[in-house]
Amino acid sequence: MADQTAADDNMSTHHPIFSEDRDIFIFDLDNTLYPAESDLFSQVDVKIGQYVQSLLGLDPAAAREVQKSYLLEHGTTLGGLMANHDVNPQHYLDSVHDIDLSPIANDPALREMLQSLKGRRLVFTNADQPYAERVLDRLGIGDLFEDIFDIHAASLAPKPRPHVYDTFLEKYRVDPTCAIMFEDMVRNLIPAHALGMATVWINTGSIWGEADYDASKVHAETESLHRWLDSHISRQKS
Repeated sequence: MADQTAADDNMSTHHPIFSEDRDIFIFDLDNTLYPAESDLFSQVDVKIGQYVQSLLGLDPAAAREVQKSYLLEHGTTLGGLMANHDVNPQHYLDSVHDIDLSPIANDPALREMLQSLKGRRLVFTNADQPYAERVLDRLGIGDLFEDIFDIHAASLAPKPRPHVYDTFLEKYRVDPTCAIMFEDMVRNLIPAHALGMATVWINTGSIWGEADYDASKVHAETESLHRWLDSHISRQKS
């Protein structure tokens, strides 16, 4: 990948696709609507590891290997645990999302930028709705979204499974050629790109976020959602 500054300059709002009439804005939740530097999701990551350790009787290193192999193979650790160990999904979700949200705070700047996006705003997450609502309310933006499409709305099938995107589009009557999708995991943008969405990758520096990287599927790459939105909104006004 290119130097990050160059990536922001050359891959973001300068891509012709962002000059098209796109008025549906689809956001992932974790490490996308809040910055990865807050380390909020690291709490979830630790909780997942502890859950795997307890469930399978593994030491921390072995549990992490299982955790991440399931993430890459099934889209979520939960998917792997359900497929291989008959885990109760709600028990798992309640356990791993029982975290301290104090690392993130009300974000007036993000709220203002989201309000400046003329059109529909939706959250599309592999988390569950109660957790997503807590995070959005903490950020002070919960009222700005039409709805939250969570792991239950997807019948517990996670991104990037293509049929989940079809379910999402049908549920909200979204024309993908009118949509922009924001994600911290490249692999979750690939089905969106195939459907005709414009794609924005929030590069957090994570090896999991970069998995399956394909520059042809990423229309914009940035380390900061704030910076990208600000630039996009400014260009739309000019």
